[in-house]
Amino acid sequence: ENSLFAQGCGCLCGVDEAGAGPLAGRVYAGAVILPRGWGHPYLNDSKQVTERRREILYDRICQEAVAWSVAWAEVEEIDRINILRARLLAMERAIQGLSRRPDLALVDGNRSEGITVPCRTVVKGDRKSASIAAASILAKVSRDRYVTTELESRYPQYRFAKHKGYGTKLHYEMLDQYGPCPEHRRTFLKKWEAKR
Repeated sequence: ENSLFAQGCGCLCGVDEAGAGPLAGRVYAGAVILPRGWGHPYLNDSKQVTERRREILYDRICQEAVAWSVAWAEVEEIDRINILRARLLAMERAIQGLSRRPDLALVDGNRSEGITVPCRTVVKGDRKSASIAAASILAKVSRDRYVTTELESRYPQYRFAKHKGYGTKLHYEMLDQYGPCPEHRRTFLKKWEAKR
């Protein structure tokens, strides 16, 4: 990021997603424009940060970012267009939700199809860019809150708060017992369905 600022980039955002792998629920994305030089000792790829520290970071980022946005793609979109395109759709929606248009978006990963602002992909970007790491925190916390409150209250029998939609032994046991609910990604259940 510092080298991009040195090259004259005025405003850049980091973009990342959370929830590409689970069997159920939306895929979320965050987009964040941080003040130059902003940092926090806990800031890292959201998967490397404890839940308590993610919550602390989420509040700090929302309070101190120049702009931030969280968006998602729904389960039916994931099943219709596939998870890669749904991830990119959620990222584009997050960028479009920013109150300020960035000159450049740093996109975690190696794909950027459908991103309409100038962008650069950064493999393992959540470990290399503070903006992408901040975006990963917003996406992860937002998705976890949605799964543990909304999905848990609507479909308590699946115990979403416990496994957050991922394909754990418990989740597959609940699927065997109750079958899929409307929030399950049917394209992710083909192996499970083939075994039935």
